[in-house]
Amino acid sequence: MNALRAIANCSLRRRDVENLLAAKLPHSLVDCEMEECDLSRLDLSHWAFERCRLRNAKLVGARLANTLWRNCKASGADFRGTDLEEAAFRTGDYSNTSFRRAKAASTAFTGCKLTGADLSETSGLGLVFEEVLLMSAKLPAFSFRKSVLRRLDFTQADLRQCDFREAIFEECSLRDANLVDARFEGADLRGADLGGLKLADTRYFKGATISKGQAGQLLAELGLRIA
Repeated sequence: MNALRAIANCSLRRRDVENLLAAKLPHSLVDCEMEECDLSRLDLSHWAFERCRLRNAKLVGARLANTLWRNCKASGADFRGTDLEEAAFRTGDYSNTSFRRAKAASTAFTGCKLTGADLSETSGLGLVFEEVLLMSAKLPAFSFRKSVLRRLDFTQADLRQCDFREAIFEECSLRDANLVDARFEGADLRGADLGGLKLADTRYFKGATISKGQAGQLLAELGLRIA
């Protein structure tokens, strides 16, 4: 990444950002106010955002490759169709955001809140989630195959047709998630909370590994008694 020109403690609108882009240098924005700012289709590649407030901001179709997002508050922001290649989101609140059809090759979310986020049709190899809240998030048809999933909370998430084959779950939750047609062959689910599982869902876990304790809990939740 090129040397960044720092901008701090400012309230920025689209015209201000366009003026910064005219310098043809990537910028580091720190503690900046950008709520409801329309940044759609701007090329912000290699920029850094730290503790910025972007609630309900519009970034539709923006180029955000190699950007760094640290501890930002961007709930309700619209990232649809953005280029997020090698972007890094480290902590921060991205609840109820939309990342539909974003290009997310080698993108990483670490320690973030993505409750209610819509990641439908997001594409890209190497997309990583670690220690992320994904409660009620939409991730249909995502591939987590052969991934090590650490501290991911998928409670009530839409995981229809997701591929979890050979994945390893560590301190994760699948409680009350929509698992219709998800695949778990070869997955290690011993580190997952499977609470709320319905009888119809059990067929999706064929070939997965669970603990004896989990088996007992599942039987109890299904109304079966072990004699």
